[in-house]
Amino acid sequence: MTKFIAFLLLSGSAFAFITAQNWQIADSYNIAFSSDDAGGVFKGFKGAIAFDEQNPAASKFDVTIDVSTINTGNGLQNKHAKSDEWFDVAKYPQIHFASKNVAKSGNSYHVTGDLTLHGVTKSITFPFAFKKTPAGGLFEGSFTVNRNDYKLGKPGGDVGESIKIDLSVPVTK
Repeated sequence: MTKFIAFLLLSGSAFAFITAQNWQIADSYNIAFSSDDAGGVFKGFKGAIAFDEQNPAASKFDVTIDVSTINTGNGLQNKHAKSDEWFDVAKYPQIHFASKNVAKSGNSYHVTGDLTLHGVTKSITFPFAFKKTPAGGLFEGSFTVNRNDYKLGKPGGDVGESIKIDLSVPVTK
């Protein structure tokens, strides 16, 4: 019986090293989007982040953006962006990203996961950096999506197809 308990304790402590650090998203995050024709930020961002610099494969990101918090700096443009012509906030209130794989690549990392936007889910991969700070850490990344892939807005039109997303997410332990 003593050997069995010792085995369980050793097994449990071995698995403890596989678990990534859980991080809390700080309020000073910045989720920005831009194209040649429009830009702005989302103010409603939350989720769960588990990240381990030494073992990125154990890391997980599961985050959402509240689409109704879009801010383009123009009230009329905000209303239009929330309408059924664009984001259709009433039908698709969230943008969701759930990681499937995180890997180190030189001095940065790459995350692959499912991005659900406007009811369409597609797998994406993008690079990000993690910097330690006195309060915890900072994730920064940038990627581009084609809005037509997510049936966002009308094809063609006044807004370009490529939308750049810039992320700056401070976290605490």
